[in-house]
Amino acid sequence: MQALPFGERSFLVEVPDAVAALSLARWVRASGLAVVDVVPAARTVLLDGVADPDGVAAVLGAWRPEERAEPGPLVELAVVYDGADLDDVAQRWGTDAAGVAERLAGTELVAAFSGFAPGFSYLAGLPDRLAVPRLATPRPRVPAGSVAVADTWCGVYPTASPGGWRLLGHTSAELWDPSRDSPALLAPGTRVRLVPA
Repeated sequence: MQALPFGERSFLVEVPDAVAALSLARWVRASGLAVVDVVPAARTVLLDGVADPDGVAAVLGAWRPEERAEPGPLVELAVVYDGADLDDVAQRWGTDAAGVAERLAGTELVAAFSGFAPGFSYLAGLPDRLAVPRLATPRPRVPAGSVAVADTWCGVYPTASPGGWRLLGHTSAELWDPSRDSPALLAPGTRVRLVPA
């Protein structure tokens, strides 16, 4: 782990992977370190607005990478498996469309971090053997609710936008609602199951 100064009162902490980033982010929030925001990513955690920059090293030194965050709430998303890339992904996984749905339904994903668009969560948990490449050319418009995969990540597009992930299907779940107490349905740490509709 390495903490790099990021402006006057912020630090970018480098960690091995998204699991460690989520664990560190939750640990920092519970540690009492006075910060404005803690933002996990794929291999980093941003500590923004640190009240005592000189004390960051001591606080971070108490975290143990082997510590795992407590499981978050479980959200089940009903998915209609009708995506444009479903057959391609099925072939890459050595199965059929029903097999893709079955594998995803049997895999507990975890929202590792948010990004790209409000409500978009990078869902970790697919094994390396199921990694698929992004499209060579992104689509100019992916419909809202599209369930997609790229590399070992899974994600659900909260709004219509360009995108280069492989589309498996769609859900009607509202992923971003500013009127909710927690606007993001899939906040970091949330456990996610993609169940066939």
